Amino acid sequence: MAEPSAVGRWRWRRLATKPLIFVLLLCPLAWLIYAAANHLLGANPAQALVRASGDWTLRLLCLVLALTPLRVSFGWPELARLRRMVGLFVFFYATLHALSYGWFDMGLELADMAKDIGKRPFILVGFSSWLLLLALALTSWDRAVQWLGGRNWKRLHRAVYLVAGLSVLHFFWMRSAKNDLAEVALYALILAVLLGWRAWRAWLSAKAA
Repeated sequence: MAEPSAVGRWRWRRLATKPLIFVLLLCPLAWLIYAAANHLLGANPAQALVRASGDWTLRLLCLVLALTPLRVSFGWPELARLRRMVGLFVFFYATLHALSYGWFDMGLELADMAKDIGKRPFILVGFSSWLLLLALALTSWDRAVQWLGGRNWKRLHRAVYLVAGLSVLHFFWMRSAKNDLAEVALYALILAVLLGWRAWRAWLSAKAA
């Protein structure tokens, strides 16, 4: 049995970790606000905001998908407590990305946005990804598990894997016009490894059964 002082340190670390991660996940937003206010976003600040919010969506999507492999591989059960929060930040930055596009590129004209979604495939893919994230965010609460049932809830939240694929496709189509695919390849590789790990675990489970 752990000594009382060790138990106290563990509890303190558990309580402190979540607020610390919350603050860290807000840092990109704080930087973007600061940079925009101080004219640090370059010659085209609107485009910089759209790109930066999209980049952070992808980075946090990689992070939320990495939590389970890290938890299982290194025996860090406390990481399970961070999945919902990080997942909601994925939706937050995706929404910021969508709003930046809608405001700066389309002037929040809904009719023009609808036409653009139908006309440009990479916008359609990005919008579809955001709709899936919206469904996941709205059902991320404990009560949603009761409403949907555990099995249905798990099925719905496996849509995050589809979000990962659509996000990379969205990024690919956006960068392919400029023949700038290095970052796309990096994110695709990271997500392929994370999804491949899950497929491998599922295969081992099926084999054991």
